[in-house]
Parts: sequence; structure tokens; C-alpha cells
Amino acid sequence: MSLFSGLDSVTIVGYFLRLGQLLSTCVPFSLVAVEDTLRVGIGNWCIFIWCFCFSASLLILLTELCIFRSRIPHYWDGFLHAYAFYFTFICLSASIIFGITYIQYLPQGPAPNHAIIATAFSAVASVLYALEVAWVCARPGNIYCFVPTFQGVIRRLENVVACVIFGFITNIDLYQHQPALIWCVVVYSFCFILGAMNFFINGCDSDNDRRLSIPYPGFLVGQTVLSILLYTTAAVLWPLYQFDENFGGQPLRSNDMTCSSDLPHTLCVWDQRLAVAIPTAMNLLTYMADSAYMALVFVG
Repeated sequence: MSLFSGLDSVTIVGYFLRLGQLLSTCVPFSLVAVEDTLRVGIGNWCIFIWCFCFSASLLILLTELCIFRSRIPHYWDGFLHAYAFYFTFICLSASIIFGITYIQYLPQGPAPNHAIIATAFSAVASVLYALEVAWVCARPGNIYCFVPTFQGVIRRLENVVACVIFGFITNIDLYQHQPALIWCVVVYSFCFILGAMNFFINGCDSDNDRRLSIPYPGFLVGQTVLSILLYTTAAVLWPLYQFDENFGGQPLRSNDMTCSSDLPHTLCVWDQRLAVAIPTAMNLLTYMADSAYMALVFVG
């Protein structure tokens, strides 16, 4: 009897995608975990991302194996679409951040080879999650799918950019010496939590505001305005305390000892500071665009 007897083509394709996702997320964290030079700061963040994606994909696979398709809740396809969408960008972010942080700086040996393979498999994982996003919408049958609205895309982008920021602030040496910089980290975390709350309250659908169990648009307006105010403080304080000498910052990359060619093992501290400052400004602009769009909708 065939292994897939009794299963339709839709289910089989879904299983193959899930198995590919498991393999492509398992390999990176397995390779990085055995290299001491990679298990620091950003490397640990990437390991967490890959482990989280692997665990979530495994849980979803077990759920689909243990529950008959007819008994799966009607919103399951919407959940798969949302989860695969986010994991696409999370794995892509991990691939880019991990690659530019380690590959070109490591000396010859097994460590750079492991870093290259881990980056490649992470990129494959992002492709497989992207394929699942397309498959959920394209597969035959009466399934749940939607085309994200402009505001829905903005809300997703806010969380994705926050994940990129988290990748670089895993190096606590960037901010632990200064309360103002610790405040910035609190801002990033708090705004991300608010965005995640919006995501889950809406049933994993950033475009469906009618599912909010609390008054709309009050929650979204309050979340967006508060995030703008908080990100404004972070957009000012982070560059000020990282790059202004009057506040203990380092304005020139050439003066940062960790950027010396004699220390080639990872992305230097000055570059990591800049890598946080840029997404901070990007997310502030994204929240402002979100607010402007809501204002236009309300006026219209």
C-alpha cells in the first residue's frame, strides 16, 4: 500500500512543503550550535529563529497528521497563510543578518563552511515558506485566502522590521551601559508586543479589523499613535548616544577598535549600532504611514 494512499494531492503537497521547512530550519541551528565562534550575540538570535520556525512547523505538521482535514477549523488556512508569510521574512532576515555578520569575517576552517551552509539552508527555508503562502492561495478547493490591503502590508512590515532590530540588539554590549539605550530596547519590545497583540486578536489576519473584541478603531489608533511617540524617542536617543561624542558615542567607524582588520570574527560594534539606527528610522516612517492612511480612511 502506498505511503500516501487515501491522501489527496493538496494534502501531500502540504506535507512535502512542511518536511522541507523542517529540514531547512533544522540544518542551520544544528550547524551553528556546534561552533563556539558562531554562538554569540546575533548567532544566538538566529539559532532561536531557526528553532522557533522548526518547532512551529513541526507542531503544525503533527496537528495536521493527528486531526482529519474535515475537523480542522475553518480559519486554519488563514493561520497557515499568516504564519508562512511571517516566517518567510523572518528566515530571510536571519539569512541576511547571519551571512553579513559572520561569513566574510571568519578565518579559514570549518566555521565559515558551517556559516555558509546555514545561511543557504535558511534562505531555502524562506523560499519554502513563500511557496506555502502561494500554495495556500492557489491550491484547489474552497479555502481561505485574501490579498493584503495596504494597511495590512504596513502592519506586517512593522513587525518584520522589529524582528530585524532584535537580531542586532542581542549584543547587549550595545546598550547595557546607558539607560537611554535600554529605553530604546524597551520601546522596540513594547511596540512589537502591541503589533503581535493586534495580529492575534484579529485571528492572524491584519486586514480583518472586524474581529477585534475591543472597540475599533480606538485600539488601532491608540497603538499607532503610541508607537509613533515611542519610536520617535528611540529614533532620537539611539543615534545620539551611539554616535555623538558628547553623549559617549563613537561618530567615526575608523575609531572603533572592534572594526579593526585584526578582529575579523564578526560584524563590528559600530556597524551593529548603525544596523539598529536605520531600521529604527524605517519603522518610525512605517508607523507614520500607517497613521496617515488611517486618517485618510476616517476622513473619507
